[in-house]
Amino acid sequence: MNLKYLIFLLISCISFAQNSDFPSARVDSIVNRIQLPVFGSYQINVAQLGAKGDSITNNKSYFDKAMALCKSNNGGTIIVPKGVYKIKGPIHFVSNVNLRIEKGAKLSFSDNPKDYLPMVLTSWEGTMLYNYSPLIYAYNCTNIAITGEGIIDGEGAGTWKGFKAKEEAGKNRSREMNHNKIALKDRKFGEGYFLRPQMIQFFNCRNILVENIRIENSPFWCLHLLKSQSITVRGISYKSLNYNNDGIDPEYAKDVLIENVTFDNGDDNVAIKAGRDHEGRANSATPSEHIVIRNCNFKGLHGVVIGSEMSAGVQNVYVENCKTVGYLKRGIYLKTNADRGGFIKNVFVRNIKLDTVEDCLYITANYHGEGNGFQSDISNIHFSNITCNQATESAIVIQGFQDKKIRNITFNNIEIKSAKNAISNQNAENVLMTDVFIGEKATVPTAAK
Repeated sequence: MNLKYLIFLLISCISFAQNSDFPSARVDSIVNRIQLPVFGSYQINVAQLGAKGDSITNNKSYFDKAMALCKSNNGGTIIVPKGVYKIKGPIHFVSNVNLRIEKGAKLSFSDNPKDYLPMVLTSWEGTMLYNYSPLIYAYNCTNIAITGEGIIDGEGAGTWKGFKAKEEAGKNRSREMNHNKIALKDRKFGEGYFLRPQMIQFFNCRNILVENIRIENSPFWCLHLLKSQSITVRGISYKSLNYNNDGIDPEYAKDVLIENVTFDNGDDNVAIKAGRDHEGRANSATPSEHIVIRNCNFKGLHGVVIGSEMSAGVQNVYVENCKTVGYLKRGIYLKTNADRGGFIKNVFVRNIKLDTVEDCLYITANYHGEGNGFQSDISNIHFSNITCNQATESAIVIQGFQDKKIRNITFNNIEIKSAKNAISNQNAENVLMTDVFIGEKATVPTAAK
């Protein structure tokens, strides 16, 4: 081998290994530039406006009035005292408002779809369209928060749950509109299409705080961070086990901190997204990026997921110091297919403790075996200090394409005590494993007899 080439190869390998170290300074930089919302001194208690926490009275008008009063006072805090507040319709935020749901208070939303009309501009599984309003909706707002120790209940297990079996026609229509670049003004859904609304959606917002509340029984995704920036989600908890009840979905989102969250979800705990297919690729200037997830307790379908709607790209994701507290199908799951395009890069995961999962660490470019023509670029993915008691299926899975290989993947100090299948590594290059143990650790070999 040519000496010059050998020196270059060694330098490249050393650089690759060094670049796999968890970049704590970058995490600190993201966290330090995220701005918490700031509110004025004005406060209004919804009970003083006439709201009744008797679980019967429709309190929609009182919450609307509280928002209007905050707007006229350049913002403030809406206080929801102890009680069960039935709300037949959405809460629409204005800027500079903190919705503080106090301990012992519950917002109980109706499950009548007509209450969430007229339609609003939103997104559904990665495609922009007009649909039923999310139950709590903020559009083009700055400095907003939902805080307190109360509960938000989406009543998603009745009428909304029944939408799942009827959604196929609307879902397919939305995807055809995406692929055919139909004008946004013509993408009207709502009645007749059965696309469930998100529980909480912040759309094109900035300086967001969601803290300490409990989210239960969502119709669809629980907390959707859409085209928003400078976001802090901390101390919240879940019990939301309906169809597609993702916990937190950052989509085209930037500068996000998710910490100290206790998940219990019917779907992904955190699912990082960035638009779907043609529409997503057209928005490549706004990938989801600079996302920190730390000190969380996972329970549900999957822990941290990137994709499958990630066509604008996902980069600079940092996950650390998390563990499972119950069932989890997959621990860390990166998924895309040949319809998506875009990229997933610069993902760092460390200090994760998993109990029993089906698959521990899973990276696939062939999700559902679907698509053609737009293979995604997956590179620079790094795992370190991860333990798992049991993988009932696979410990580590990597699935690329022959002509689009997944590359630059590191595994350092990984211990998976039991696994049905150890490693499935297909169409990947520059995969580096250091101190990886799957099954029982080998000891010093015995002498031959």
